[in-house]
Order: sequence, then C-alpha cells, then structure tokens
Amino acid sequence: MNGEGEERHDVAHWSPLESEGWYAARGATSALRDVLTAAGLAKDFPYLRADLNAFGHGLIELGRISPETAERLADLLKRALSCQPGPDGADGACGEPSDLRKS
Repeated sequence: MNGEGEERHDVAHWSPLESEGWYAARGATSALRDVLTAAGLAKDFPYLRADLNAFGHGLIELGRISPETAERLADLLKRALSCQPGPDGADGACGEPSDLRKS
C-alpha cells in the first residue's frame, strides 16, 4: 500500500502563494487602492481586499459602500469616460474636475 516516504496523491494540496490568480488579484487591488486614495476615497472602501475563490481564481472584494460613496464613484467614472483621448493615446482634454467630497 502506502509506504513511508511516499507522497499521497489523493490528498488535495494547494497554496494561494502558488497561484497566479492570487498575484493578479493582489496587484489589481493595489492599483485600485492607489487610484481610490488619489481620488480621496481611501476610507470609503473599508472592505477592499484581494481574494481567491475555491478554484484559485483571483477576485477583488470591494465590499459594501455608502450611497454617497457610490455617487462619488459614479461621478468619477462619468468624468473619466468624458475625457477625449489625445493623439496616439496620450492624455487628452477632460472637463474641469469637481470636488469628489461634495457635501
């Protein structure tokens, strides 16, 4: 049967540190965190984190946010979509940015 020193192949062995999905999720979460911080929204996404599902696919957990944060995020995305790209994909002209922390 199973002698000493033999590796058992019927036991599941998996580590998130061996998963490309984990590193992709962690990198994307860091990039999103940096943009949210630059937009003044760092404290509005307290549940932001990298995660993996049972199949090892990387996921980004945004978590619950307040309605005000959702409105600020929607405004930020609308303004980003309204920007006209310059020649060769360079930064183009965008409308005047408004304060994301409207009261």
